[in-house]
Amino acid sequence: MERQLTVMDHLLAGVDGALRTVFSPAPAAGRANPGAALPGDVVSEQERRHVAGLMRVNHAGEVAAQGLYQGQAATAELAEVRAAMERAAEEENDHLAWCEQRLTELGSRPSLLGPLWYAGAFAIGAGAGLVGDRWSLGFVAETERQVVRHIEEHLGMLPADDERSRAILEQMKTDELAHGSAALAAGGVELPAPVRGLMGAVSKLMTRGAYWV
Repeated sequence: MERQLTVMDHLLAGVDGALRTVFSPAPAAGRANPGAALPGDVVSEQERRHVAGLMRVNHAGEVAAQGLYQGQAATAELAEVRAAMERAAEEENDHLAWCEQRLTELGSRPSLLGPLWYAGAFAIGAGAGLVGDRWSLGFVAETERQVVRHIEEHLGMLPADDERSRAILEQMKTDELAHGSAALAAGGVELPAPVRGLMGAVSKLMTRGAYWV
């Protein structure tokens, strides 16, 4: 008879996921990099630093997404919700790998604050899971909604010739929209306005920190 995993088992899995996400290279993407065959030259050093800052923010967002989904999986009530969170984390691995590849091409690096982003997101995700699966799924939907807004802003800030970064962000946007829609379809509820506002403030803080550090 197969042993049922306990909350402690899932928390230990989260710790393992944190170590892999924050301190190891991104796992190989399950899908091809959408920008691999496209031009990605940046004209000036100023543009290179700017694009690297944007991609570092997006990479930090994916690190946080890993923490969020793993935290929610650790405390989800229903097995199917837990499995959905774990699948979402796996899909976000592609984004993590693509952003890391682009940062390397730009001669840059991920945010040094990665452990902080992961730990904070894991704690928030675990807390959301404890409140209940419908609220946890609602949290996913709102998170993805805010991520899409950030990606749209970044798409408008990229140099016109950087088709490689643009293709990566466009695919990420498509995936995040799908994740948010799936969370609502699975029973996620709309979060109260104060919670949405707090999430937006935390997101802005992470964006500013990750761009530079």
